Amino acid sequence: MGRRGANNPRQLRVQSCGCQLCIEKYPPETYGERKRRRDCQGSWQARYRDRAGKQLAKCFPKKSEADDFLDDIRTQVRRRTHNDPKRGEITLGEWWKTWWPAQPKRAVTTQNRKLSNWNTHIEPKWGKWRLRDLEFMEIQSWITNGVKGHHTRKKVLELLNGLLADAVRDGKRIPFNPAAEVQVEAPAHKHADELRPPSREQCALIRQHAPEYYRPLLVFLEHTGLRWGEATGLRWEHVDLDAHHLKVKEVLSEDNGKLFRKPAPKSAAGFRTVPLTPEAADAVREMVRRWRPRETASAIGDDPFELVPEELVFRGPQGGVLTRHNFRRTWVDAIQKAGLARKVKNPDSGRNEWWPHVHDLRHVFATWLKDLGVPEKDTQTVMGHDRGSKVTWIYQHSAEDVAAQVRAVMVPQEPVVRMLRAV
Repeated sequence: MGRRGANNPRQLRVQSCGCQLCIEKYPPETYGERKRRRDCQGSWQARYRDRAGKQLAKCFPKKSEADDFLDDIRTQVRRRTHNDPKRGEITLGEWWKTWWPAQPKRAVTTQNRKLSNWNTHIEPKWGKWRLRDLEFMEIQSWITNGVKGHHTRKKVLELLNGLLADAVRDGKRIPFNPAAEVQVEAPAHKHADELRPPSREQCALIRQHAPEYYRPLLVFLEHTGLRWGEATGLRWEHVDLDAHHLKVKEVLSEDNGKLFRKPAPKSAAGFRTVPLTPEAADAVREMVRRWRPRETASAIGDDPFELVPEELVFRGPQGGVLTRHNFRRTWVDAIQKAGLARKVKNPDSGRNEWWPHVHDLRHVFATWLKDLGVPEKDTQTVMGHDRGSKVTWIYQHSAEDVAAQVRAVMVPQEPVVRMLRAV
C-alpha cells in the first residue's frame, strides 16, 4: 500500500458555508452572500484504494469518523477482507446473468431443473432485490411458506445458496451468505404400508392382468432390479446370455417430454454387471426373438436424441422406444384389474398417486436379495448404489414381520383359555 496522503481525510468546500475557505472557493459575487462563520460545515472525505488499486471515497460529517473509517478500511485491504459495498448493489437477476454462464456443465436434466427453479421460484421473488439487501429471516420465511414440497424447497434453496455463496467469493460482493443457515423442514413421513413394495405373489398377479406383450419386461424388471431408463436403454450388445449377465453402460432419460441417451447411469456406481436369472434370460430371449436387434452398440454422438431403437432389447409394441408416460397407462390398468391399486396422497405435493409404482419392482428385487441372505455390500453393487443405506434396504423389514417376531418372544405358544370369575 502506498504512503498515506497528508490531507486524507480532507474537508470538502460547500456553497452554503460562510467560512473563509468556502467563500474563497465560492465568492459571494457569484454564489450569493452567506453568514460568516469560523468553522467549515463541509463533510470530511476519506479516500482509499481497494485491492485492485481503484480509488474510492466516502464522506462523513466529522473528521474523527473519517479517521476511524480509514483505519478500519486499510486493515481490511491489508488482510484481503475488504468488500466494496457498490459491488453488492447489483440485483440478484443481474448477478444470475454473470453467474449462470460460468457454472460447470451438468447433466441436461440437472441443468434444466436449475433453470426451472430459477424462472419459477427465485427470479419472480428475488430477481429485483439487490444482493446486499437480502436477509436471512426473509429467505427463511419464503422457503418455509412460499415454496411448496420438501424436494422443491431443498433444490431451490440449494440453487439460491450457491448463487449467494459465489457472490461472497467474488471479491466480497456481500460480506456473508444470508442463505447459508436457512433450513428446510424435514419431509413428511409415510406409513410403512405406503412404502412397502408388492410381494412377489402380487407381482405375478399384476403380470397376469397386463397385456401379454409387456409380461417379459415386467419379469425382467423384477429379476434384475434395473431402473426404468437402464432397462429401456439396454442394447443387445451389452447382454451376454452365455455368461448369464448384462452390463449397464448407458440409460435413456427424458427431459421436457423428449427422450435422449445418457452415456452414464445415475452415478459412477451405476456402471455395473447384473446377473441374469433363468427367468430374466428368457424374457430377453423372447424380445430378441420378436425384434432381432442389431448386435452393435452405436456411440453417443453429437446428437444424443438419436436413439437407434433397432439396437434395443425392450421396445414398444410398434418397435419404437418404450416411454414411461405411455407405459404408465398400461401399468395402472393392470394393477387396477389385479385389485391391488391404491391411491396414496403425496404429503408434499398433495397429489394422488397410484400404489404400487413400476419402480417398486426394483425394491422387490432388493428385498428378494435380502431374503436370500445376499450380503449388503454385494446387493449395493448389483443395485448400483454409491453406499449402503436405507436406500438399499428400504423395504427389507415390514412392521408386520417385526410385530410377529416380538409377539413370538412374548407369547411362545397360545395360552390356554381360562374363564375368570369375579370374587
